Amino acid sequence: MKNIMVIVNYRDVLTTIRLLDNVKEYKILDEIIVVDNHSKDNSVLKLNNLNIKKMTVIETKENKGYSYALNIGCKEAIRKYKDCNLIISNSDIIIDREKDLKELINTLSDTNVIVAPNIIEDNKLSRGWHIPSPVDDIKQNIIFFGKNYFDKKLRYSDAYYKNHLSKVDTVSGCFFLVKSKHLENIDYFDENVFLYYEENIFGIKTKRLKKNIVINNDIDVVHDHAKTIDKNLKRINKYKILKQSQYYFEKCYNNANKLELLMLSISAKITQIFLFIKYIFD
Repeated sequence: MKNIMVIVNYRDVLTTIRLLDNVKEYKILDEIIVVDNHSKDNSVLKLNNLNIKKMTVIETKENKGYSYALNIGCKEAIRKYKDCNLIISNSDIIIDREKDLKELINTLSDTNVIVAPNIIEDNKLSRGWHIPSPVDDIKQNIIFFGKNYFDKKLRYSDAYYKNHLSKVDTVSGCFFLVKSKHLENIDYFDENVFLYYEENIFGIKTKRLKKNIVINNDIDVVHDHAKTIDKNLKRINKYKILKQSQYYFEKCYNNANKLELLMLSISAKITQIFLFIKYIFD
């Protein structure tokens, strides 16, 4: 079975090139598809000038979000190879060893249809989490409370990861592997979310099909997230996008009632106002 890596680039071509330099010699990869999400800079030119034989560069006509770009890359892989293993990656990922990627690929099966490693971010481990209920998401919106609530109530305890594999509700969207047939079965990534919450969406879809999402606890991959820290205004805009995705997820996938949706909107708006005031005086 072919192993295809799909990377999304958006105005971060130097980081994407670093990842390509990292994995281009990995024999386990049959093709690398880079989807440039309408960067409007020289990204595509720089990528094509790399002359990596097994790399395909696709430029989108507009930026419709992360899920949209992933679908373009994954559908191209499936068009070419039919049944394949898809390695989904942000540009700011570092994979130290080819054998780690091989181990993750070997973890995929007809039952374990989505596999992820331990993700190292800012010297901390990021692994799976429980899909939030509407009440969980309302609590996450509360100022000074939300992050701690997520860490204590929605993350699995460290002890949960003591075995080789751990079944989880969902995993980080920055790097994971998925069977192409499963991606087709869940009708790909939901393009109604521009960014964020795609993990909870594919998690809940996978659970409904009674398939497994697992963490391979023996493998670590670095998410060099600190390289792309945004300025305050951009952070506020990203917060708006996050809460739009949260509302869509709870309304369309999690059966939130009218009161819960109202509380989601109010709690998100209060925090947004607080963040705006805070960043003005920072």
